Amino acid sequence: MFAMRGIIISLGVFVLVYCGVSVAVQLTWRKLRPREPRLSAARRADALFAFRMLPLISAIFVTVALALPSFLIFEPHSIHERVGVIPVALAVFALALVLVGAVKGTGALRRASRVIAAWTENAPIVHAGKAVPILQVSEKAPAMTAAGILRRKVLVSETAAALLTTDELQVALRHEMAHVRRRDNLRKLLLECVAFPGMRGLEAAWLEAGELAADEGAVSTAEEALDLAAALIKLSRAIPLPPPGELTAALVHSPASLVDARVKRLLAWNEESASSRRSAMWWAISAGAAVLGVVVSYGHLLVHVHAATEWLVR
Repeated sequence: MFAMRGIIISLGVFVLVYCGVSVAVQLTWRKLRPREPRLSAARRADALFAFRMLPLISAIFVTVALALPSFLIFEPHSIHERVGVIPVALAVFALALVLVGAVKGTGALRRASRVIAAWTENAPIVHAGKAVPILQVSEKAPAMTAAGILRRKVLVSETAAALLTTDELQVALRHEMAHVRRRDNLRKLLLECVAFPGMRGLEAAWLEAGELAADEGAVSTAEEALDLAAALIKLSRAIPLPPPGELTAALVHSPASLVDARVKRLLAWNEESASSRRSAMWWAISAGAAVLGVVVSYGHLLVHVHAATEWLVR
């Protein structure tokens, strides 16, 4: 009975924190969205992804680091206290959320596997890199895309290989390799597993920032920026723009406005200023201060969390 009560309370705390922080993220995002970003595209993408995952991270932290230890330390083992209807209902809801996330993630993996298998059927390897091979695929696939999560690969269509110059092809490949390094397909899978109503705007902003971040990772000179811009223009005009893949990262995809924004940004390319590094430093300092605060007040936090869970059980 003690173990079951602990499990029910932990699941109840998990779902309350998860849903509460999810609503807070939605409300905060609506206020932050109109503001001009001050971070580089890569750091903005990382910040948006961390912000989107904040509900899950917060729920896991509060449950594992606070709720469960406070229950094990302060709850008497000998008391056979009944658990009310509300904690049981919350625990069932938490299990349902986990099940829905697992089903959505598994479904996305299966769909992506079928699509990638169809794209790469009989596809020759044109460059067998140490970690990420490059395959030439038929016109069934997007012009160029990074695919796979564990067995990662870059797919280049015959049209892309024919249309692009050597320099344009190389910088486009570096764009896809940037997606691979950032593990954007794995991030997409995680987003599938934590689906929550009202988060599409934040996820779309992360997707856009991820494309800009891959552009940043692909170019280091103005000439390379022009080559990538030319590749985007050629491929977007020659091939219909596919929708953004669930677990793939295509070089060009809908909406067309995103391609236009990327081209304009590349045409105005210059080296990143130091302001983004300062902003990142302040983010790191804030996170470190928060962790230090939790460590210093950990004992008091456990007492308060146990009091809150006692109220929840009653």
